[in-house]
Amino acid sequence: MDGERLTRFATVLIDYALNVQAGDTVLISGPPLARPLLTATYRRALERGAYPSLFVELPETLELLLTLGSDEQLQTITPLERIGPELADAWLRIGAAENTRALSHLDPARQQRYAQARAALHQHFLDRAAAGTLRWTSTLFPTHAYAQEASMSLPVYEDFFARAALLDTPDPAERWRAVSAYQERLIAWLTPHREIRVLGPDTDLRLRVDGRRWINSDGHRNFPSGEVFTGPIETSVEGTIRFAYATIIRGQLVADVRLRFEHGRVVSAEARQNQAALDAMLATDEGARYVGEFAFGTNRAIDRFTGIILLDEKMGGTIHLALGSGYPDTGSQNRSAIHWDLICDLRHGGEVWVDDILLLKNGQFQLPDLGEDPWTLPPDAPVAP
Repeated sequence: MDGERLTRFATVLIDYALNVQAGDTVLISGPPLARPLLTATYRRALERGAYPSLFVELPETLELLLTLGSDEQLQTITPLERIGPELADAWLRIGAAENTRALSHLDPARQQRYAQARAALHQHFLDRAAAGTLRWTSTLFPTHAYAQEASMSLPVYEDFFARAALLDTPDPAERWRAVSAYQERLIAWLTPHREIRVLGPDTDLRLRVDGRRWINSDGHRNFPSGEVFTGPIETSVEGTIRFAYATIIRGQLVADVRLRFEHGRVVSAEARQNQAALDAMLATDEGARYVGEFAFGTNRAIDRFTGIILLDEKMGGTIHLALGSGYPDTGSQNRSAIHWDLICDLRHGGEVWVDDILLLKNGQFQLPDLGEDPWTLPPDAPVAP
């Protein structure tokens, strides 16, 4: 990533996404491949008057723990693991994979044990975020592994990522504020409504959202972002849905997932590839069979499947569900050791109806009052507030 993009990236992460202030305790974590961004964000946090700490993660250590660790070692949470969820004012998590399938050969049961032991810590993290005492952002630093998953060269992938993150605009933060305003108008329309119905290939799903809060994911939690999400009423999800895109979870590729829900619970689950991994995820705990999140992707710059969920779930014209843990600030009451996002592409023959009003058709919103789409504007175009 060139110097100008890197500077803009670090600045928008620290200044906008995390809103770092003087005196904040800031944790910045990521693997060695993210060194340029780790260093740039550390520098920017210092310039803001914060107190940054850097935690460099060696990816092979988790593989060693899952392979060699005793049950007691798997389930013991180290003091370093507690810093972000329990102590930091702001936490930046940077992904920079060398190998996206590094954990694929490991025993799923041991991975479940590791995740289950950290469920309470993860819930504490969510609760602090909901209470406003922890600001967090997850992002990616482009690597050859991510580019390979997306069937791109690294330079092409870097350009793709920069478009999705609005890094080539003169002031990325200004454009993200325009994204926020655009999505806030969508949320204002969604909030009074009660029921959502999703129709598409092998999909007819209903769920209720009355009394739940919609969240504007505008670059503060994930970066890049571009979604609005809520936690549906847990027992309201009914029907069938197909997730044609593959997802990588715990190093396992799971493709073409089809789920059937009754009274909110997954009662039938099939995958064209890696049924065993799907079954293992659903067996994590009882909450893994319920939906913790329902979301609309709005980021039109993400126009193709990349194999990396942080980007793919934001793809404009899609919706996604997350099995497992929901976000407390949406009103979700579902608890689980997993949060697994699955994407349903509605750009080719799909519809979303909200209380019998057509909201989305073939991936396009049907509301006339949303205003200009921030992702369709040229990089140097002015944006409306």
